Amino acid sequence: MSLTILISKIIALYLRKSLKDKVSKDVGETIIKFFYYGTVIIVSISALERMGIQLSGLLLAGGITGIILGFASQNIVGNLISGIFLMIEKPIKIGDQVEISETSGYVTDILIISTLIRTYDGLLVRIPNQQVFTSNITNLVSFPVRRIDFTIGIRYSDDADRAIALIKDLADKEPFALLNPEPFVYVRELKESSVELVVWIWAPIDEWFELKTKLVWAAKKILEENGIEIPFPQHVVYLHNIPEKNQIPAELKPDKEKEIESVLNYEERVLT
Repeated sequence: MSLTILISKIIALYLRKSLKDKVSKDVGETIIKFFYYGTVIIVSISALERMGIQLSGLLLAGGITGIILGFASQNIVGNLISGIFLMIEKPIKIGDQVEISETSGYVTDILIISTLIRTYDGLLVRIPNQQVFTSNITNLVSFPVRRIDFTIGIRYSDDADRAIALIKDLADKEPFALLNPEPFVYVRELKESSVELVVWIWAPIDEWFELKTKLVWAAKKILEENGIEIPFPQHVVYLHNIPEKNQIPAELKPDKEKEIESVLNYEERVLT
């Protein structure tokens, strides 16, 4: 049995080298995995028959054991079946950038039971295949092009048409910004402190991130060079004169002379 596993691994390595330039990496890995596990199973069955072990008895015992283990390993079976469907349907491939179950990163391997994701900060996350298959999968690199979206605000006193023209001219000069669909810049909303511009630019998926970071900063600089500023949030506050604490307004203060006179009259009335 150990010899069979060793030979299967050697043949798997040979297949990996042979298929490297003929098929994609994910297809090659799927073929190798089916071959490896299939070879081990077939050789194991043949070895048992040569040893004189009746497979019918094993099948009966295996059936009973399988029923018992089935209830205890439903999740494992579910992950196994989901892994097979993932290899057949191929919504993701090894090397793709994906978002699965709030986990984002690169697919490093699709195993029989689980899928391995390397996050952007270098962590390895293992997600069960059943969870992968039943979750919403966002493949960030499935299509050859992707749209760059970002917003930028300008002052109400600035010329919005001029700002739009400057940003479009900036995009037209970028070699990786696609001309079809062409760059699109428009006013989306009039906010409290700014006029909000939205920028849409399509780019090849391999250049998307670098081009987006470059364009956001370049748009800010080109607007400022032409006297168009990105405003800070502003609020107008009106202040009124408020009397100090425990201070009585002048119009509510009593007349001191009348107050003294009242006291004297009271003393006269009492003495008499």
